[in-house]
Amino acid sequence: MTIREIARILDARWLCCEEEADNPVRYAFASDMMSDVLAHVGEDTMMLTGLINSQSVRTAEMLDVPCLIFVRGKEPHKDAVQRAELIGLPTLMTNLSMFEACGKLYAAGLEPSPLGALNGGDDDDDD
Repeated sequence: MTIREIARILDARWLCCEEEADNPVRYAFASDMMSDVLAHVGEDTMMLTGLINSQSVRTAEMLDVPCLIFVRGKEPHKDAVQRAELIGLPTLMTNLSMFEACGKLYAAGLEPSPLGALNGGDDDDDD
């Protein structure tokens, strides 16, 4: 799925880097906790978050995510958008809740990020 298709599905507004709209995305991960993002996001995984400060952009940069989407109609801080633009990170925002955004993307065929792929196993503590 391309970022352009994702933007259409979520009725999202581009904040920067729209010239990257045809780049592909294979997986999605949604969280407001950057520690979870760091533990579970891998290659080809876009990020959905309501965390609107520059920390979300810096986390996305560290993981080389293909796209960052802010949910719940939350306008990110100016420095976050500036950083995203500087590093060429396609960044959008949608008025949908995180739950709605994830549901729409999943229904359209976007796969969830494989959990445990980066931390050497699953998150099941029942072992």
